[in-house]
Amino acid sequence: MNTLRMPFTLRTWREGLYALLNLPMALVGFLMAVTGLSVSAGLLITFVGLPLMALVLLLLRLFGGVERARARLLLGMNIAAPEPLRMREGSRGGPLAWTAAMLRSNVSWRSAAYALLHLPWAIFSFTVVAAFWAGGWALLTFPLWFWTIPAYTDEPGVGINTDGEGGGWIWDGPFEVTMAVVLGLLLLIAGAWLIRGMGAVDRMLVAGLLGPSAAATRMWQLESDRSTVVDASAADLRRIERDLHDGAQARLVALAMDLGLAKEKLTQDPETAARMVDEAHGEVKLALQELRDLARGIHPAILTDRGLGPALSAVASRCTVPVTVDVDLHQRPAEAIEGIAYYTASELLQNISKHSGAHRASVDVWRAGERLMIQITDDGRGGADPTTGSGLAGLAERLAAVDGLLAVTSPTGGPTTVNAELPWRDRAGSRAAAR
Repeated sequence: MNTLRMPFTLRTWREGLYALLNLPMALVGFLMAVTGLSVSAGLLITFVGLPLMALVLLLLRLFGGVERARARLLLGMNIAAPEPLRMREGSRGGPLAWTAAMLRSNVSWRSAAYALLHLPWAIFSFTVVAAFWAGGWALLTFPLWFWTIPAYTDEPGVGINTDGEGGGWIWDGPFEVTMAVVLGLLLLIAGAWLIRGMGAVDRMLVAGLLGPSAAATRMWQLESDRSTVVDASAADLRRIERDLHDGAQARLVALAMDLGLAKEKLTQDPETAARMVDEAHGEVKLALQELRDLARGIHPAILTDRGLGPALSAVASRCTVPVTVDVDLHQRPAEAIEGIAYYTASELLQNISKHSGAHRASVDVWRAGERLMIQITDDGRGGADPTTGSGLAGLAERLAAVDGLLAVTSPTGGPTTVNAELPWRDRAGSRAAAR
């Protein structure tokens, strides 16, 4: 039944209309490209050649925008606009800089290529849709109009090969009418399948030549990831500075003042001085512990020396909830990936300690192909939402900066499951050993 309905669906009508509009649109683009580029190329020996070519390319870019809008309306494609025109760094702008940027732009020449290459395909797609729709609908509606032929002409019906000696075949009876309807439906069904296929080709043409290039998309992604990494690094530096200023630094300042007072009382009141030195000794131990905790938060020594399994076990031992740790890795990933994995698991375990109200939790780490997988679950109250600007959103941004993913499943009432993926990269030592 789906096949029988296909010729009458909105998608078929929209894609068929797109194919019919291909020809007039392609003619406009082709004439614009051929005429404009030919004339401007012929005038390159004069000072107006390059500016004229830049103007033609601008028109072709605008034409590409119209084609993207047409594809969005009729093909349901949501194609992002390609990268904007970029001047060279240090350029002061002006007509010359704009002309150079337009001529240098990959988007301009891909728009020109689309205008030149689209015409042959547009002729084919227009012809196919026009033929199948005209023949199919004419035959499908045959019972509605065949009676007009004997009523208004001298012919008894639609004649097939009636000019020959055999007399031909006159379509004027119930059998012929039924056969015409069936044949028309078959033509419309075949045309619907062809329209779907041609729609896929149209989508590839528009996406490949009028959308953002793969290089530009990757460049934007890298720029976004770089900004994320820079922001995260700046936040880490501020956190370290705050911890040093409010913690160890303040304690050491107080310690220096206490030792100064003890020095003054050393000759006058030795017992008080001894008590103050003893208190200062305790402050030194606390300051050292704070510094160790701070260093552990930056990059713990156990992670460097023994790897992810022991490091996560050490973090789990400090969690207020009993945590089961299972790390199934036959080799260690690259240092950067290992550090991000450790940081991610540590932050999630801290969230469990502070907010979950859980009774138990688990950490599982394993390798799946070229991905490092981390799964952390707890039986707490749930309701964690990474879209509310919480720490989970920051973790998601950190992972995205290295092509990682963070997925959170946390219904109200629990349990909560957080899955993190990181790209697997071998560390340098492992690669050297493998070679």
